[in-house]
Amino acid sequence: MDFGLTEEQRAFRDMARDFAGEHLAPHAAEWDEKEIFPLDALRAAAALGMGGLYCGEEHGGSGLTRLDAALLFEELSAGCVATSAFLSIHNMAAWMIDRFGNDTIRARYVPSLMTMDWVAGYCLTEPGSGSDAAALRTKAVRDGDHYVLNGSKAFISGAGVSDLYVVMVRTGGPGPKGISALVVEKGTPGLSFGKKERKMGWNCQPTAQVIFEDCRVPAENRLGEEGAGFGIAMKGLDGGRINIASCSLGGARACLDLATRYMGEREAFGRKLADFQALQFRLADMATELEAARLMVHRAAAALDAGDPEASTWCAMAKRFATDVGFQVCNEALQLHGGYGYIREYPVERYVRDVRVHQILEGTNEIMRLIIARRLLARVED
Repeated sequence: MDFGLTEEQRAFRDMARDFAGEHLAPHAAEWDEKEIFPLDALRAAAALGMGGLYCGEEHGGSGLTRLDAALLFEELSAGCVATSAFLSIHNMAAWMIDRFGNDTIRARYVPSLMTMDWVAGYCLTEPGSGSDAAALRTKAVRDGDHYVLNGSKAFISGAGVSDLYVVMVRTGGPGPKGISALVVEKGTPGLSFGKKERKMGWNCQPTAQVIFEDCRVPAENRLGEEGAGFGIAMKGLDGGRINIASCSLGGARACLDLATRYMGEREAFGRKLADFQALQFRLADMATELEAARLMVHRAAAALDAGDPEASTWCAMAKRFATDVGFQVCNEALQLHGGYGYIREYPVERYVRDVRVHQILEGTNEIMRLIIARRLLARVED
């Protein structure tokens, strides 16, 4: 068991760290405050190969592993959590098209996704079925060589600005076996978007409903076979959970660094905060829990890369643990800053707001516990 990084991994990790320091961190506060979608920064990341990290090389993907991607997303999120999380969603949707699309749509869409000339979104959640994803009701009825879509999706990152949407729709009966996956282009008649949501965090990326009203989509835009959509969605989410966990690691690491520096500068009762043993213990716990979370994320990524049959369980464990720890570390860093942590002049409060949603998206942490528990009970039955 080797916990070290290869020379290549260290090189692109350092590249991502430098990119985050130059292109993300200096602008993150402004993007958050003014709700600016930083498309130029995303395309600059894509120019370095980050538009399709684990897509195949045939159409311009980087062909990296899930562990490689985890390293990169941690570094990027130390600069700006919300921008990096959006890049994670784009990578997840782009991979689904590259992995499950036919040759025609792969050739049509993937090259532009790799450069982020086109941006991809992921549409699973609905207003009436959040955690119960298999109960989705957006319907697609076959009509010749097209599907006609009716329904809506909720809380979709990039809604209205993304160019492609990987959409889970019901083409058959109830339950997961009746779900298919379709790629829908922005501008398709019958596709529209709801109002832009006002959010606690992730303010640099728009979030809204995606609405389908007799929206006609070519049947060739289906990913995989009809009825295979739920399985495709879950495969995408395995990687997405590792990515979002890595984004929590990056935000938490940035906050730990900020708190450590602040404690070395701030004085109280005639002593630096760093001299108080109680506060030293809190720093030590933050660092220890963060490292434990990192190990879990990397373990899950390695399992996914290896095709381990338990990979989905590892991904659920890593997502649950790392996003909980990530928020706790960020929140603790805010507490260590005292009143200064609560004002926007200091970046800690932004990390707290941005990381908090990671405990909800890509499957809530309650659903992660359900996935883990069901697998444990299934082993007993076996």
